[in-house]
Amino acid sequence: MARIFLFLIGFWFVVIGLSNIILYLNLLTIGYNFYEYVNFIIKSNLLYLVIIGIIIIVLTLINKGDRKYELYL
Repeated sequence: MARIFLFLIGFWFVVIGLSNIILYLNLLTIGYNFYEYVNFIIKSNLLYLVIIGIIIIVLTLINKGDRKYELYL
């Protein structure tokens, strides 16, 4: 149950971070160039939120969990 909860937390972090990064693409329409946009994204906390979310998802998928209830056939 904890793995599912952690996976959903990581997924939530990635969705929130990436959706805000996409929303900030509107900066390009008001005169920012692509270099300034990337610089803004790197300095904001959104990139860290996406990276932490991806790490949490990968760790929950790699973790084997408790195997004492697994049946070997």
